[in-house]
Amino acid sequence: MKTKQTKINTAYIFFAIMGVLLFQNFLMKSFQTQQIAYSQFQSELKAGQIKEIVITDKNIRGLHTDKEGKERLFVTNRVDINLAKELEKHGIKYNQKIESTILRDLLSWIIPTLIFLGIWLFLIRKMAGKDMGGGFLSIGKSKAKIYLETDTKITFKDVAGVDEAKEELMEVINFLKDAGNYGRLGGRLPKGVLLVGPPGTGKTLLAKAVAGEAKVPFFSISGSEFVEMFVGVGAARVRDLFEQARGKAPCIIFIDELDALGRARGMNPMGGHDEKEQTLNQLLSELDGFDSGSGIVLLAATNRPEILDAALLRAGRFDRQILVDKPDKKGRGDILAVHSKNIKMAEGVELGQIAALTTGFTGADLANLVNEAALVATRRNANAVELRDFTEGIERIVAGLEKKNRLLNDFERKIVAHHEMGHALVGKMISSSEEIHKVSIIPRGIGALGYTIQRPTEDRYIMKKEELENKIATLMGGRAAEKIIFHHLSTGASDDLARATDIAKDMVTRFGMDEKLGNMVYDKDQSTFLGPQMVKQRLFSEETGREIDLAVKGILDGAMVKAEEILLKNRELLETSAKLLLVKETLDQKDLAGIFSKIKHL
Repeated sequence: MKTKQTKINTAYIFFAIMGVLLFQNFLMKSFQTQQIAYSQFQSELKAGQIKEIVITDKNIRGLHTDKEGKERLFVTNRVDINLAKELEKHGIKYNQKIESTILRDLLSWIIPTLIFLGIWLFLIRKMAGKDMGGGFLSIGKSKAKIYLETDTKITFKDVAGVDEAKEELMEVINFLKDAGNYGRLGGRLPKGVLLVGPPGTGKTLLAKAVAGEAKVPFFSISGSEFVEMFVGVGAARVRDLFEQARGKAPCIIFIDELDALGRARGMNPMGGHDEKEQTLNQLLSELDGFDSGSGIVLLAATNRPEILDAALLRAGRFDRQILVDKPDKKGRGDILAVHSKNIKMAEGVELGQIAALTTGFTGADLANLVNEAALVATRRNANAVELRDFTEGIERIVAGLEKKNRLLNDFERKIVAHHEMGHALVGKMISSSEEIHKVSIIPRGIGALGYTIQRPTEDRYIMKKEELENKIATLMGGRAAEKIIFHHLSTGASDDLARATDIAKDMVTRFGMDEKLGNMVYDKDQSTFLGPQMVKQRLFSEETGREIDLAVKGILDGAMVKAEEILLKNRELLETSAKLLLVKETLDQKDLAGIFSKIKHL
């Protein structure tokens, strides 16, 4: 539309210039001046035919009487007087040629005008286009990407692992398809639906699937695109977004990363941000202003609902929150089935087995895993993707890339081999909920010199005190093996100690699992939703803090003692399995099954 309008404006300017030139030519013809020779001018001057003249540096203009007796304007070029006398003596007719300067004069002002006009049109197009972030002339316009009914081809068949969320969103689809029948009993659809969950769980995909199922236009925009350096721009974009939506109703508006726009007001101790607050206020007023019966459904997504303004979450605005959590084992299998439809799989590959290995993976992680497995199979020139390719993909995602150029000396390799086998033997001995899937001494990632992969036998949501203590003992198994075999402690257990300490602190301060300190919470996490903790608020005195430190130390020391007891009982097995690991570098489930069958129980 903008290109067409620019062409129309250019045509108007061209025709205007042509009109001016034609008019100028008409005037010149109407008041045409007769060009005469200088010799004729002298003859007419002697004959008294010259009425009046105007002398300039180059020519003489005036009024004379022509042969017909009519008075007309004339012009003649001035000639040197001395030269004119000499020519007149010899009877030579003389004149000075007048060079036409019309074209030169026209070009002298038309070409600069066209150049400035072209620069002006170029700048206007730039300002109105995307090259300047939407342009100055469109700075208050919404930047939402609009997908029409035919553009949104994603449906619920493309979304797996979030069955509960899909059931909740079916109400939105039914309303958009048949608003009259859906509201026949007087019920109304919630004005705003907030999708809450960790990154990568499929919140945006769900919103697109709702639009695809309902076959309505889909407006997609990020919360950060409302925020600008100019106060009032974000509010203008909110207004423009809802105006566009009203013109295409029924439709869906999806705001991703709502926390960038809807952060709670007054959280900044140094003062508020006028632009963000005005944008949020405009969004709140729009939510109050539009009727849910108009066919506009507002969906939003965030993984930080705890920082959202309370006014957004009250009834009548975003009054429905849908949790889009990490999938369980069945959900992971369904997601793998969706993403592996175009992957050539080898016979015998069970997606359920892969799902069991990917506890804690999100939908985005699983999609990446399928792609990594396909790439691994391609690199080894295989005709199909096998289970070992998926295993390699999991290791690349979890532990990082293999460091083939990181060479360890023989003594370090022995330490790493005994360390990893210490984890494996202790974990197999005391843990019934997790299986040891693989042990390797091939360096991976940034600092991992070896790794032990444990596979949960089932998804767990509640853990007992004994299970947490066993988890800590498994982490201590590597250090215990080094202490027993080499009689020293090394830096290789630094990550194990950090993870074990975190678990022990949580047992004491959050889960109330220390008898002396009682059933009380001593640390309150200020964390993101389903994400890493950010700040801990201390709720105890210095004396209590000392008791907490002693309790944590007691748990860690007890786990270390348990790990040492298990490895001392199986010292011979620890040494033989470590030698096998040094030779093969990686032990899979078949190798580990033979080793674990020889474990001596306490």
